[in-house]
Amino acid sequence: MTLMWKEILEQPEALERCHVKNAPVIKEIVRAVKSKNVKQVVLAARGTSDHAAGYGKFVIELLLGIPVSLAASSIFTVYQGNMNFENCLVIGVSQSGRAADELEVMRSAKKNGAVTVGITNNAESEIAHESEYFLNCEAGLEKSVAATKTFGAQIFLLAALAAEWAENKNIQREIYRLPERISQVYDVSEAIGSKVERYRFMNECFVLARGINYAISLEAALKIQETTYVRAKAFATSDFQHGPIAMIDRDIPVFIFAPDGPSLKDVTGMIEKMRNEQIETIVISNRTDILDLGTTAFRIPDTSNDIISPFFNVIVAQMFACKLALAKGLNPDCPRGLNKVTVTK
Repeated sequence: MTLMWKEILEQPEALERCHVKNAPVIKEIVRAVKSKNVKQVVLAARGTSDHAAGYGKFVIELLLGIPVSLAASSIFTVYQGNMNFENCLVIGVSQSGRAADELEVMRSAKKNGAVTVGITNNAESEIAHESEYFLNCEAGLEKSVAATKTFGAQIFLLAALAAEWAENKNIQREIYRLPERISQVYDVSEAIGSKVERYRFMNECFVLARGINYAISLEAALKIQETTYVRAKAFATSDFQHGPIAMIDRDIPVFIFAPDGPSLKDVTGMIEKMRNEQIETIVISNRTDILDLGTTAFRIPDTSNDIISPFFNVIVAQMFACKLALAKGLNPDCPRGLNKVTVTK
């Protein structure tokens, strides 16, 4: 068993720890943002954590109606800029907590009036110490270079914070059931193992989704890139139609996340278009009628909530990337040219 596969399977326990240990801190953060009349949120992140931040942007805007932006770290590190963070919540999202550019964002935010929150898997990191509030991923040591359980913990914390802030009890209940529900996703691992050989010689692919799951298409593409060296490119289905769709080819498979929910109608139209063009399509869904449209299909647990389905979809993507790397004779734990911690300035 690879380290990556082992860590994929550790996610239910990691999320349970994450919930128990961070629930009191999340309540403290919500009290602070309400007392300081926070009207905007800024997220600072890189790489996989940037995709987690993208998920957080959608969820916070959806549940709270507060605008969320992604920080341009180079404003601080390259141009030595300064920003007014009054009435802002600034969240730094980093697995290691050692990203130098995010640290500069957090320092500037703290100096300029923001409520600051660090989300990392390292309680002794610079970002954890620099932040006013710290949310620990509680994922345990992640040895594989390809991040899996830390990503799940990051989006869990962002969703839990948004739901607490919005006082949305229904979403909270669904989020806190995730540790037990995620275990159901592993039922598809055998299907992935049996079908991945079909894609052994794949050199490039597209990964598509809409709405909140767009962040998962980005993360899925990254996992495929770094573990299998396949040139994977992610798009929102809406953006894909504005030019990139011209690149479709019968030799380029298309992955489409199509969970039941508000975004399904648009995604279904894209699946049907790919089917009409006889494009190899890998569909990830919880709807039998949608799964039947794919060349290959993987079922996720039932939900019609786009805040919840990303947790299921990303695990399917992680498992597929790991199995495909092994089918190609590669080691997903140690991709060439990569280190576990990337420190950018």
